[in-house]
Amino acid sequence: MAKPITSTAPQAVHTKKIRLRWGIILLLLLGAVVNYLDRSNLSIANTTIAAEFGLSSTQMGLLLSAFLWPYALANLPAGWLVDKLGPKKMFAWASGLWSVATIVSAFVNSFSMLYALRILLGVSESPFFTSGLKVAERWFSKSERGLPTSIINTGSQIANAIAPPLLTILMLTMTWRGMFLFVGAAGIIIMLIWLKVYRDPTLAEQTLIKAMELTEESAENNRQAKASSGNWGSLFKHKSTWFMIIGNFGIMFTIWVYLTWLPSYLEKEQGFTLKETGWIASIPFFAGIIGVLIGGMISDFFIRKGVNPVTSRKFPIVGGAILAAASVAPIPFIDNTTLSILLLTIGYFASQLPSGVIWTLAADIAPADQVSSLGAIQNFGGFLGAALAPIATGYILDATGSFNNVFLMGAGLLLLGALSYGVFLKKPIAKSA
Repeated sequence: MAKPITSTAPQAVHTKKIRLRWGIILLLLLGAVVNYLDRSNLSIANTTIAAEFGLSSTQMGLLLSAFLWPYALANLPAGWLVDKLGPKKMFAWASGLWSVATIVSAFVNSFSMLYALRILLGVSESPFFTSGLKVAERWFSKSERGLPTSIINTGSQIANAIAPPLLTILMLTMTWRGMFLFVGAAGIIIMLIWLKVYRDPTLAEQTLIKAMELTEESAENNRQAKASSGNWGSLFKHKSTWFMIIGNFGIMFTIWVYLTWLPSYLEKEQGFTLKETGWIASIPFFAGIIGVLIGGMISDFFIRKGVNPVTSRKFPIVGGAILAAASVAPIPFIDNTTLSILLLTIGYFASQLPSGVIWTLAADIAPADQVSSLGAIQNFGGFLGAALAPIATGYILDATGSFNNVFLMGAGLLLLGALSYGVFLKKPIAKSA
């Protein structure tokens, strides 16, 4: 009589595990959408707030970057805190704090107060993607981790795609202040659902999830590795860490030119109205959704074919960066609106092929107890590039009155990213004894 019970129990755990883990990924996907709507609201209200506050392009560039510098710096301790405290606590605190910052922003009446709240927004959002990376690392085996990580990152692209029309409609009907209130309230709801739903996998679920990996490492050792506290600073001693920082810097610069200045580019250089911009600006971002998912599927495909994980992740990262550079570089030399938008769309699609895979690569490169730490350090490098993008763009616009040099600079940095990941990043970081 005991035999049927023993044979069916693992299957019951397995079924429950599959159902729960994809539900968690769905919740993180929704969290990513709200996370990026909070970031995008200022870009959508760019010209409106600039007119109300009397800001130049350089000043607006500083305001658009106010989120990015603290976000980049806060990623460093955020990754370590996620490794130390776990994703449940860190995501709950992060989503609550970033929502409060967004809600309070709706009531400010000065440049300095809005600037300070954007700094707070950057700090509070920093644990989100490292929390998602830790969740994927705990709930999925190495061979299947690329897709869920890419799905989480797809949330940012969904938000970027729906933000121009959705936030423009909200802004036109509720003013930009009402738009901020709406998005902030959505984050509070996500936080409450997360606290109710999320839990870490049990030891039995870990064994089922990582059966292949546990042939080399016992389930107990795997659990202890996750619970241990790695030497965060030691990661900077490895060349791989620095090539990941430089590579992500190059790729993220151009992505954040899109995210912070695309609506303004469409209005100022292509002559679209605010209402038209809300819809046209969404076209590249819808392509970005597809790009993130395809990037994850490409890397997992090569892993299933027996290619080692690091090389498998490089295919969409390097190929995407090169294609993006080839797409944005010709834009300054083209005097055709339709073709320019087509190239912008291809460029953003290609720049998003690496998006989720870059995070998965951190899980392949880092020791198990430093996955979030390395992911956060890599993200730090990326958001140094992201923080530079709006400032450099604003300065170039005030100096030249044109986006041409912005696109050329972005293409060059994309090629730098491809070179750093493709040529110089070679092997995982060995776990310290």
